[in-house]
Amino acid sequence: MGKASRDNRDIYYRKAKEEGWRARSAFKLLQIDEEFNLFQGVKRVVDLCAAPGSWSQVLSRKLYLPAKLSPDKRDGDLPLIVAIDLQPMAPIEGVIQVQGDITNARTAEVVIRHFDGCKADLVVCDGAPDVTGLHDMDEFVQSQLILAGLTIVTHVLREGGKFIAKIFRGKDTSLLYCQLKLFFSVVTFAKPKSSRNSSIEAFAVCENYSPPEGFSPKDLHHLLEKVGTPSGEDDLDCSSGWLEGPNKVYIPFLACGDLSGYDSDRSYPLPTVADGTTYQSLDPVQPPIAPPYKRALELKKASSHGIREPEKLPSDS
Repeated sequence: MGKASRDNRDIYYRKAKEEGWRARSAFKLLQIDEEFNLFQGVKRVVDLCAAPGSWSQVLSRKLYLPAKLSPDKRDGDLPLIVAIDLQPMAPIEGVIQVQGDITNARTAEVVIRHFDGCKADLVVCDGAPDVTGLHDMDEFVQSQLILAGLTIVTHVLREGGKFIAKIFRGKDTSLLYCQLKLFFSVVTFAKPKSSRNSSIEAFAVCENYSPPEGFSPKDLHHLLEKVGTPSGEDDLDCSSGWLEGPNKVYIPFLACGDLSGYDSDRSYPLPTVADGTTYQSLDPVQPPIAPPYKRALELKKASSHGIREPEKLPSDS
């Protein structure tokens, strides 16, 4: 599919390039912010699974750049944004990049060092695995990614802070909701207008981080497992939420963004240009700098030319 046809079919893909966003997903965070006022009072924020960087761009434009351009700014008072991903990404003004694993608590230590020992006001995560199309499988793997993200959240987020994460809706969504409710007093599942109706994607908006009394991050997985079993402790919020019938938990679900605005599932005609010339499709704002498929493409090209990869010999050490 050519760029022009995709510009025609996906209005947010076209608008992202026109407005300088690296991906259409930037609009999802912007629309969630419109509804939940995410950035109010935020000085320190972490972007998990950040590459290629569209959410980090939003954070830079909404937090760092306004503070930098403010006439009454003070040195050392600029918001701090830390972006974490296993893949590198092109630089973004005001964003500190950390190449690391969000399931590793040592990554959290690096983040806190960048925050000079303080904790984050907001953690966001737009990460997702490669989808298989098998909804139950995709939902399970995505929920595991979110719970892995909690490894970082429980180490770096201050009490009262917020956590935003992509989810895939499915039959076990209530279980994920109950697990998040252990740590946040308010949890809402939101569907931005820029997220296609045909997609099972939504976003968990978790507000007022307040972990259980006496909670230690080392006990995270043990605590989450209890929520998913019939013998879950009575004092844990929504511990029976996984049950059907009268114990089923009904999750707050909210559509956000201008509901009369652009429809992400609709095709729109390309705009007419004032001088009558044909609309010129724009290149992506930032091509990937180290795509994981690059090595596979190199091997495929080499094999098509009959080139064999040189054998790797064991080292003497």
